Amino acid sequence: MVKYTTSPVPSNYPRSTSPLPAPANYQPSTPSAAAKRYIYLRRLFKFNQMDFDFAAWQMVYLFVSPQKVFRNSNYRKHTKSQFARDDPAFLVLLSVWLFLSSICFALAMGLTTIQTALFVLYVVFVDFIGAGIFMSTVLWVVSNKYLRMDSSAPDVEWGYAFDVHINAFFPPLSLLHCFQILLFNGLLSHGGLLSCFVSNTFWLASFIYYLYITFLGYSNLPMMKNTRIFLLPLPLLVLLYLASLMADWNLSHMLMNFYHYRVL
Repeated sequence: MVKYTTSPVPSNYPRSTSPLPAPANYQPSTPSAAAKRYIYLRRLFKFNQMDFDFAAWQMVYLFVSPQKVFRNSNYRKHTKSQFARDDPAFLVLLSVWLFLSSICFALAMGLTTIQTALFVLYVVFVDFIGAGIFMSTVLWVVSNKYLRMDSSAPDVEWGYAFDVHINAFFPPLSLLHCFQILLFNGLLSHGGLLSCFVSNTFWLASFIYYLYITFLGYSNLPMMKNTRIFLLPLPLLVLLYLASLMADWNLSHMLMNFYHYRVL
């Protein structure tokens, strides 16, 4: 049996481009799912044990080279017998980023203090936590039931499915809640073809990021097959994007109206 002595990849990863051992050498997950969940949740309150530098590195690479982010999960499988993150630093940074970007979004929409508080709570607990648990569970069930190579292959961890979702969620969050807001009052809040084009292009890029990163996450697992199914919606998205431009349907205006309706 091959023994792995490689430590988890540090903040300045990548440092090595050597190929990983064959999937057959993966060690089985020894801790139970409940034990892993308990350890992960307990570490949420131990900030001194979190690697925020590495989490910030992952956020940058989710934009420029997302495949490098998932490469670390293979090292984690060899060293800690799990694909899912055992360090909640990424989740903490993402939560802070979501909180701050939501406040900026609310200010751009001209919401009152109470409306801003309601909006932030809705975004955090419904858009992020609720939708995240729902999407992770759906993809976890689909991947285990339909995408495993055979019934004897290891199960996909729910924690890994959640990791894939929050990885895929970060670029759309940044594009729609942060970068788009910089242009909102000057361009996107006005009508016209240019406003519609810029707004809907942000949305198209966000959907593409989410689908592509989701595809990378599941194709990274050695027991998965037919993971290109996650890319199948891309042609339909492009067609819908073109149709929205021809119909002058500004998706950012729709989003703003929806958010205003939420906090009334």
